[in-house]
Amino acid sequence: MKPLGVILAGGLATRMGGGDKGRLEIDGQSLLTRVRDRLAPQVAGLALNANGDADRFDDLGLPVVPDSIEGFAGPLAGVLAGLDWAAEQGAEAIVTAAADTPFFPTDLVDRLLAAASGQAYPLVMATTPRTGNELKSGGGKRVNRHPTFGLWPVSLRDDLRAELHNGLRKVVLWTDKHDGREVLFPADPFDPFFNVNTPEDLAQAKTWAKDYLS
Repeated sequence: MKPLGVILAGGLATRMGGGDKGRLEIDGQSLLTRVRDRLAPQVAGLALNANGDADRFDDLGLPVVPDSIEGFAGPLAGVLAGLDWAAEQGAEAIVTAAADTPFFPTDLVDRLLAAASGQAYPLVMATTPRTGNELKSGGGKRVNRHPTFGLWPVSLRDDLRAELHNGLRKVVLWTDKHDGREVLFPADPFDPFFNVNTPEDLAQAKTWAKDYLS
């Protein structure tokens, strides 16, 4: 069975000056719309994790699930919100994607599921290889982890809730605790998990979109 999908849009977008970063546009289409349309065919159903007035997302046609942990606790709070929503739907797992990442792979879900084969809990994070200066600045780490792109089991939602209430914020500390796996995606011609954090990033995304987004 396909998992449910959750778009993570609960951040503060401070490097963009605040607001809903997912509403920024590439060729007249918002980042959020592009992410929705890219993830929807890969999953059994889709929700948006966002905080504040949910009515502002009515045009997307998605249920909106806010964080249940106060204080903008990071992506794990969005994952938890998605897991709670999925539990209400009777689902066993979700796949998350960031709202500001228009180029992520169209086989994201299939590859995450394949990597989870045999796991007690389906818990897998997307990674890409480091290259060049990025490898040098990464302290010897050979991959970039992308914690907003992962497969998450509904059965661990109460464990995650307890950890968040205890102050956990770093994704890999929790995934490592539960023997989480990683799946490596190619980064050619650029990292497909490139996200739009700054005006410069948006300009770069618009350039790439001419060749890599229809």
